[in-house]
Amino acid sequence: MAIERIEAGPRMSQAVVHGDTVYLAGQVGAPGESVTVQTQAVLASIEKLLAQTGSDKSKILTATIWLADMADFAEMNAVWDKWVDGKDAPARATGEAKLATPAYKVEIIIVAAR
Repeated sequence: MAIERIEAGPRMSQAVVHGDTVYLAGQVGAPGESVTVQTQAVLASIEKLLAQTGSDKSKILTATIWLADMADFAEMNAVWDKWVDGKDAPARATGEAKLATPAYKVEIIIVAAR
């Protein structure tokens, strides 16, 4: 079975497709912006990458969300809930982690069906 790599670079690919499963790299927003703005940017990146793979947000199987500070949970959820819109909600986990740089406040990792 072929493996397709989307936006591949020397270190990582932004998406990898194997069969009918799509794996996205962790997506982050513009460093230093608010949690709301970063989450909106991340979700836009996710939609773009899923479209490139022949998928969409209704086919997301799992989402892993990392927050630099769990105090931002409600702010991130306000954006997430509007985006998911009460339907096709994936399995999801959210945790706190030190991200690649302190300027990142949210990172989301997605696995989806095609």
